[in-house]
Amino acid sequence: MNHRSRQTETAAAQSRDGIVTTPHWLASEAGARVLARGGNAIEALVAAGGALSVVYPHFCGLGGDAVWMVCDRGGDARTFLGIGQAAANSDVDGLIPSRGPASTLTTACLVDSWEKVLDHSAAAWGGAERLPTLLDDAIALAEDGFAVSPSQTFWHDFRATESETWPGFRDLFQRDGIQRQPALARTLQTIADSGLREFYEGALADRIARGLSAVGSPLTIADLAATRTRVEQPVRLAYGDAVLLAPPPPTQGVTTLAIMGVLAQLAAKDKAPDSAAYYHALVESVKQAFVDRHLIGDPEFGTDATKMLLDPERLARKAAAIDPNRAADWPVPYKQGDTALLAAVDADGRAACVLQSIYFDWGSGVVAGDTGILWQNRGAAFSTDPASPNRIRPGKRPFYTLNPGMALKNGRPHLVYGTQGADGQPQTLALLLSLLIDHHLDPLAALSRPRFLLGRTFSDSRDNLKIEENIGADTLAALGSMGHEVATIAPLSPLGGQAGVIRIHADGRMEAAHDPRSDGGAIGL
Repeated sequence: MNHRSRQTETAAAQSRDGIVTTPHWLASEAGARVLARGGNAIEALVAAGGALSVVYPHFCGLGGDAVWMVCDRGGDARTFLGIGQAAANSDVDGLIPSRGPASTLTTACLVDSWEKVLDHSAAAWGGAERLPTLLDDAIALAEDGFAVSPSQTFWHDFRATESETWPGFRDLFQRDGIQRQPALARTLQTIADSGLREFYEGALADRIARGLSAVGSPLTIADLAATRTRVEQPVRLAYGDAVLLAPPPPTQGVTTLAIMGVLAQLAAKDKAPDSAAYYHALVESVKQAFVDRHLIGDPEFGTDATKMLLDPERLARKAAAIDPNRAADWPVPYKQGDTALLAAVDADGRAACVLQSIYFDWGSGVVAGDTGILWQNRGAAFSTDPASPNRIRPGKRPFYTLNPGMALKNGRPHLVYGTQGADGQPQTLALLLSLLIDHHLDPLAALSRPRFLLGRTFSDSRDNLKIEENIGADTLAALGSMGHEVATIAPLSPLGGQAGVIRIHADGRMEAAHDPRSDGGAIGL
């Protein structure tokens, strides 16, 4: 494989025969090749996701998780929660560290999720692609190398000081030039040859477990063997002329829907999308929904709060509590994390999207032995509060920020979307959905609008409202006069997240775009 440089800007695309969008153009190309040879949307995203696990190691990889949403042309949708569980020996004394071996408290479920979605692809969609073929691009990229992306450079520099203490990190990941990952290539080839459960039950699983144990992780090969993807029905909420779908707990999909449920009562479609009143309505809706996030936990270990959180009367009370002229306080603790969105629609109108993640940028910083796998630190999302629904327990899944989504129109897929950004995910999705549904913007136009981020960021400990400065001085001043503590960030800032959107029209036309804040884009056939 040649070490190709980016040749054509593919931020947006249109098609009738299939379309794919990811945050890195090489991953988009891998998915497009599958669609071009007749593969379906799920198969395209397994290929694209494998490639992205190589070329976006700072945000996702085999040592992380994945949350999927898939839907056929007739509206039969389901979610695949590829979320790893806490180690059987996960006793925590004091605070859970955010990095290092003690943060590797949960297994990695991405690889198992590939098996489950491919089973669905074969059984329900007639998929016939073979796993070794789907992983060809990922293996070649890891072995032959690729040009380091601007995003990888940004996050490499951002963690330059602390990553000096991460064993093996500097030997595997570099700031610029051509990145090769021969150990990861061998791991991917092993999976391609021996099957996806090799990651959890075979000789590869033993190597992973021994590598983690050697640095002090509590994870064992028994924990890996117990890892399974859950298949669930999505949570639904009507908004305008669409029905929004989100993954259920332990994800924050219900939070995104709650924001939209509050916003629906604030006449967002009647407010100019560049006005202070519009952003105020969005920000205050976020606040009303976020104060309930502490109620979300693994429903297998407690009560499922979905019905209560989306109760129409509850949402109406929250909307009524919003002062149209004054900002409310923001008392919610910050959660950080990063991920990557991939989405595809095939020629038959079947849609799929997935968010892959290792939680924080660069995950735990722990490499699993000689496998080339960087492990996630998703265990840091657990609480140690005995009263919390998210309290860590052996075998439990943590509160999860990943929430890819779809919108149905007339019972069929209409929008496919998702974003990177932890706390920023529901915020970015609320803005995008309102721009797409209320104001009828096309995907690239919606993705290019100024973003806001309420709460702390990686580099800022203040719970203020950060907005990209190209929103305009007048709007910034008006928000300040409403009581928002406003701070500006650069236009198209990496802190604004990386989102992707596909829109499917009633006549079969598809249009898609990936965030101008990313290194990727959309490819249509």
